[in-house]
Amino acid sequence: MRGLKESPWIIHYDASSCNGCDIETLACLTPLFDVERLGVVNTGNPKHADIFLVTGAVNEQSRSVICNIWDQMPEPKVAIAVGACASSGGIFRDCYNIHGGVDSIIPVDIYVPGCAARPEAIIDGVVKALELLVERQRKLREIRDSPTAIQTTAPQGSV
Repeated sequence: MRGLKESPWIIHYDASSCNGCDIETLACLTPLFDVERLGVVNTGNPKHADIFLVTGAVNEQSRSVICNIWDQMPEPKVAIAVGACASSGGIFRDCYNIHGGVDSIIPVDIYVPGCAARPEAIIDGVVKALELLVERQRKLREIRDSPTAIQTTAPQGSV
């Protein structure tokens, strides 16, 4: 987990969007915005990801996928809802197959507003997520290093 602040890994999932927020998310990787200069790496493997970036409203098909990705991510982790649809269901919230925003199934830490969300706002959300990750990593380290932490190794002299 060393270097979390210097090199966060993001996994992006499009729940069921119109692709407006997806296009803006990918724009963050272009030379104009170049989020990789901040050390951000886009990964396809949830086991390597620190930040879960979701676009689009939650429907029946995406519900289990979102939960599966979230459950596979190691602690500490942060979820970002990008755009109106991921935040609340957006213009699709009254549709028969929409369950709402991402926070209806996983805990969301950062909400990026917009329809479609601007790349600058998405990058700002990632920076705020980094601050949360560093704080959560510090808390996990304190818990692990506390004298009351459960020891998983056998005491000396035992078989």
